[in-house]
Amino acid sequence: MTYLLAFGVAIIGTLVLGPLIIPILRRLKVGQTIRSDGPKSHFEKAGTPTMGGLIFLIPIVIATIIFTPPNLSTALLILMTLGFGIIGFTDDYIKVVLKRSLGLKARGKLIGQILLSLVLAFIVVVFLDRGTSIWIPFIGDISLGWFYLPFIMFVVVGTTNAVNLTDGLDGLAAGTMAIAALGFLAVSIFLGNSDTAIFAAALAGGCIGFLAFNSYPARVFMGDTGSLAMGAAIATLAILTGTEILLVVIGMVFVIETMSVILQVISFKTTGKRLFLMSPLHHHYELKGWSERKIVLFFYALAILFALLGVALLAIG
Repeated sequence: MTYLLAFGVAIIGTLVLGPLIIPILRRLKVGQTIRSDGPKSHFEKAGTPTMGGLIFLIPIVIATIIFTPPNLSTALLILMTLGFGIIGFTDDYIKVVLKRSLGLKARGKLIGQILLSLVLAFIVVVFLDRGTSIWIPFIGDISLGWFYLPFIMFVVVGTTNAVNLTDGLDGLAAGTMAIAALGFLAVSIFLGNSDTAIFAAALAGGCIGFLAFNSYPARVFMGDTGSLAMGAAIATLAILTGTEILLVVIGMVFVIETMSVILQVISFKTTGKRLFLMSPLHHHYELKGWSERKIVLFFYALAILFALLGVALLAIG
């Protein structure tokens, strides 16, 4: 029942905060800028308030604090979520408030992400006695030794930026993240980890609540404030439950989106040809003539399929 309460508080909190924060963002004129080489249909979205991640991050943290006793695991989940949220907020602020289109310099953003990731890895290994092993379905535990630290850094930074790439259509990132969070709720319940289960439920609730304002046509975008925080949150859930490999399956939509960008760059650099009309992949389907809603629903279906597959692998593996 505690999971349901956390889920409900996060949804209600998000629904309450949305109408309060969106007008403030409008008054501050923190409108989204649209890339000039993007789909023409996106030009009408210019000026839509961004930095809306605040709307669901606050209820998620509050719900987690209310329903979990103070402990290091919960503190890490909140620290990583808010830490990456602050990096994203800084990037958004520089871009939309200070009107510097490039935002936070890539090097500064990456350094911040790496430092937070290494702090997480150190605390997990030293203070939570997590060890340096990873679990692989049908194989079991494999020790990585010192390689565990760069592995965790790759998991966190990679996941965070993958979610950021996915945030390109109304409701796409929030909806797929909600599904992934529900997947990790099931994983946490299966493993008997109540702390991560409560956070996963709150994360899912916050994302679902945000869809009330972010579904097509979006009244607000989450910005890097939301996407970086969500990526860090789901990566930390995977690390604390020892299911980093399952993250690849449960978060397969984010993997596909990222791989489409990587393959596009490799293809163009080596052959001068593009594999997709545009990357990330959701833009390819847009240029193929799919409606935004159809693309988002298609990715939702994929997310549900892979979330179920990930939970099934844990159950039988």
